Order: sequence, then structure tokens, then C-alpha cells
Amino acid sequence: MTSPGRIGPYRVERLLGTGSFATVWLAHDPVLDAPVAIKVLAENWHHDLRVRERFLDEARLLRRLDDERLVRVHAVGELADGRPYSVLTWADGGSLRDRLGAGPMPVPAAVELLAEIAAGVAVLHRHRVVHRDLSPGNVLFRGGPDGERVLIADLGLAKALAAASGLTARAGTPGYMAPEQDDPLAIVDTRADVYALGRLGLRLLAPAPRPAAVAEPGPVAEPGPVAGSDLGPVADAAVGARRGVPPEVAEVLRRATAPRPADRYPDATAFRAALCRAAPAAPCRAAPAGPPARK
Repeated sequence: MTSPGRIGPYRVERLLGTGSFATVWLAHDPVLDAPVAIKVLAENWHHDLRVRERFLDEARLLRRLDDERLVRVHAVGELADGRPYSVLTWADGGSLRDRLGAGPMPVPAAVELLAEIAAGVAVLHRHRVVHRDLSPGNVLFRGGPDGERVLIADLGLAKALAAASGLTARAGTPGYMAPEQDDPLAIVDTRADVYALGRLGLRLLAPAPRPAAVAEPGPVAEPGPVAGSDLGPVADAAVGARRGVPPEVAEVLRRATAPRPADRYPDATAFRAALCRAAPAAPCRAAPAGPPARK
């Protein structure tokens, strides 16, 4: 893919990533004299008004929430061909997907990270928004004077709770989607995000895969990006088999990934509280209370 050189007033430096609906570039903001990420609607969706509006809805939502635990929107614009773009916080620490590829984390660090991810999702839930697409690629990291911060990204599928049911299309990332997200008429609420948090926890706490030369026959214990509920028991077994994972933590993840929404934690705040109670040795930092949920 050829670099566009400039997007609006921003000088493009390199490609950061591509997805089904958008391309993200690293660019330089001449006014702030700082790097930014610019998300541009993909050319093949240029004339789809529904996709275009969803792209803009994400920018509006992030701008309205404007929280340090979410990727922030600095500006929006439009290319000469009419495609919209949004100027976002650049996550210089990469994504959780990148880090998982480097091997398993120590258990306390993995639990603390999961708690920080849940704190970011709790910001959405307090504003009565459900993300619907939590996955390792949508958890980013940004450095700062107080240390590294977790950022929740890609709210392109996020919905207000009042509008998150009766959808007409399947949405989410396989392996992290709640079972009800396969039903276009099902009620999809904050408990779908809780399911995804549980799946992220199973992925974070799973042991490293064995080398192929010594692997035993049978199902792979890696949760991986496959159909949401199919690997639940296998992933549970993998976490339970990893040394140092408290059984109480494994139980929290089992409840979070229950097939029935009613059997899960009601939202990310409740999930995080249960996780921190289950692993008191893990340094779960206090999350700010934030504004109350809007009614």
C-alpha cells in the first residue's frame, strides 16, 4: 500500500495497520509537534453510507467520553475523495496482540493487566455503552510520565445499550464474542463485554503452547481466535493447569464466560472487583469512580 504522503495538515510517516473498514497511519501533527494516529475509512466502503456513519459515530463517541482509559479523538476531517478520517492518540506501546505473541506473562502481571482492561471497559459501561468487540488487537498501550497506561480502542461496533439489541448483522471478533452475539435478535448488553473480558483473561493466563515436537495428542489448550463458546472447557483446563493461577481467579473467569448472560457478572466494574478479590496478591490499582451511569 502506497503512503498518501499527507492527510490534511498531517505528514504521514508509516502504516500502522489495516482492517476491514479502515486503515491507520502514523503521522506528525505540526501544531502539537507530536505523533498521532490517523484512521481513514477504507476505499471499498467509501460509498456505503451506513459504514461511513458508523465510522463517524465512533469518533463522536470517543470525543464525547474523552477518558484517559480510552483512545482519544483530537480531530476529524475528510479527504479529497470524500472519505472521513479521525485523528487519534498514538499508542506508542503497541497492542496486547503484539505482547501475547511474545509469550506468557507472569500470573500477577497478567491479572493486574486484566484488571486495568476491565477498568477501561467500565468507563464505557458507566456511560451505558457496550463495546461488542473486545479483543487483544483492541487493547493498546501508551507510555507516560506516570508509567504505561492501557487504552481501549476501536469502538466502531460500540452501541448505546438502548440500541444494542435487535441488530441485523453478526458483529465481533471470533474467540471473544459472547454466544448471544451470534443471534441478530438477541439482547446484547454489558454482559457481552464481560464475556470478552473473561476470554481475554483465559488468553492472558493460558500456559505457553508446547513445541510441536513434544506436544501430546489431543486438543490444543490455547484459546486462540476461534468460535466464542467452543473452547470454553479447554481454555478453563489450560488456565487451571498453569502453575500460580489461583483457583479463585479461574472461577472468576469461568463465571465471566458462562454461556448464559444471566450467569455472568453484570458489568465490567463487578468483574474487576471479583477479580481483585480473587487475587489479593496481584497489585490491582484502584480505578477512579468516574461519573455515574447515565439513565
